[in-house]
Amino acid sequence: MERTVTVVPEAGLHARPASKLVQTASRFDADVSIGRPEDGDDGLVRADSMLSVSGLNAAHGESVRVVAEGAEAADALDAICDLLTSQVEEADGGSDRDESADDGGDPT
Repeated sequence: MERTVTVVPEAGLHARPASKLVQTASRFDADVSIGRPEDGDDGLVRADSMLSVSGLNAAHGESVRVVAEGAEAADALDAICDLLTSQVEEADGGSDRDESADDGGDPT
């Protein structure tokens, strides 16, 4: 099964969005691949490989094709496509700042 979606994260498939995609793809009993629609099957790369996913250099607003096969293919496809069509949360960065402010404190 497959689906074509538009990449929503502003960073495209780099850094945090790529990492989340790889983590998500690895959770399922399915072989998930991703690539540009115009590149056909030869342009698909493994979605559980950070190097392969970030190497696509898929930008914000670009279409990507997601292909999934296996026992949990439908669930994997839904999860990956949901991730690609949503902004990436930056919640982790905020908690680091709060902790450092508590630890560093004002020396006066």
